[in-house]
Amino acid sequence: MALVWGITRIIGKLRTRVVNQDLVDEIHNLKKQIIKLNQEKDRILGMKVTGVGNEGLLEDVAEGENGEKKEGEEENAAQKESRFYKLTEVDQIYASGEAPHHEYDDNFTLEQLCDRIRNYAANNPERPWRKLYYEIKIIRLFIASMATSRLIILQGISGTGKTSLPECLGHFFNNETTIASVQPSWRDRTEIFGYFNEFTKRFNETEVLKKMYEATYNDDIYITVLDEMNIARVEYYFAEMLSILEMPSRAQWVIDLVPSGWPSDPKHVEKGRFRLPENMWYVGTANNDDSTFAISDKVYDRGMPININSKAAAFDAPLTENFPVNYKTLEALFAKAQEDHKVSDENLKKFEDMDDYVIAHFRLAFGNRIVKQLREFVPVYVACGGTEIDGLDYVLCNKILRKFESLNLGFIRDEIDAYIQYLSDNFGEENMTECKEYLARLKKLF
Repeated sequence: MALVWGITRIIGKLRTRVVNQDLVDEIHNLKKQIIKLNQEKDRILGMKVTGVGNEGLLEDVAEGENGEKKEGEEENAAQKESRFYKLTEVDQIYASGEAPHHEYDDNFTLEQLCDRIRNYAANNPERPWRKLYYEIKIIRLFIASMATSRLIILQGISGTGKTSLPECLGHFFNNETTIASVQPSWRDRTEIFGYFNEFTKRFNETEVLKKMYEATYNDDIYITVLDEMNIARVEYYFAEMLSILEMPSRAQWVIDLVPSGWPSDPKHVEKGRFRLPENMWYVGTANNDDSTFAISDKVYDRGMPININSKAAAFDAPLTENFPVNYKTLEALFAKAQEDHKVSDENLKKFEDMDDYVIAHFRLAFGNRIVKQLREFVPVYVACGGTEIDGLDYVLCNKILRKFESLNLGFIRDEIDAYIQYLSDNFGEENMTECKEYLARLKKLF
């Protein structure tokens, strides 16, 4: 009896193993079918995006019906199709010659450019229903900031035209601005570039990445807006961009999109790497209220903040056409201004002395980055029609004094009046008004 019972038990275990193995095999087959169905769906979607005709679609469907690909061949088959639908579409547009071509005008000065932008915003034939009024100083600050950093931060109260300004500039340069609405859930770089889906073997591109890729094909000026950029932590989703755009050589402006290259990858994606375009600027708009995060020093130090806290008064502007500009021409004008309008040795010496003063009284230092930005920004601001002292005032207030908010205000309270007097003694009673007004507002917080 014991022998019969033992044999029966062994047979039962063997049956269980056979049944379990059948289930495993069935699950494996189902997974393979799911992968095939997803690949077929992605091919159909890709054909819609890239414009492949019905013949190719019928061939793919027939292949799926008539036979299965061997294991190991699926990966090779996938590599024959582009995993970047949107970028491949850009390649095809430029290869076909259907891409728009702009005739650039290079006969202008930076001051004329600022005046023309301001007039265009107020009165243009493209959007006659919308009149935007800006003080000329705001336009000068924006153009000079473009010479200093690829990141510009427009901040201030709501409704003053922070988003409208870069949008208007896109129309002015005849190259529509890309607007990315930042969401509270943004945590990493995938929100900017997209991500590679290991399951479908496709890269989910963002519109921002597509516009970046398009910019590598021409010399137009491109502007991308990160709308309400501080509704999420900027240093999370934009950290890599901040680091890359800080590189001294533009040859180092490279990001890794995927670990390795495929033969079917877009033309300007080499071995999975993509070089950021030189002709794109990123403009973040920021509201400072309870629903947003404070922008960190890391972001402020690398970007150029511009405060827009009021609406400009309406004025009569002549009807002004848009003005396509070659970014190389613009950068050549920046370089010329930095050579022709260098910051005077006298003011540079005053800034060096002020660095010592701020260290002694507030325990803050300027740093080499800010001095470099000073040398790049102020000459271009002068070429745009501003004055050197106003350019210095802007840099000091927005790059140095804003750091005072992170200090113990009770500790520095007694130092503020002395510092205002120091500015008057060194730069004149009537100068450095932005810095003095900021310090006065800071003192009222007590």
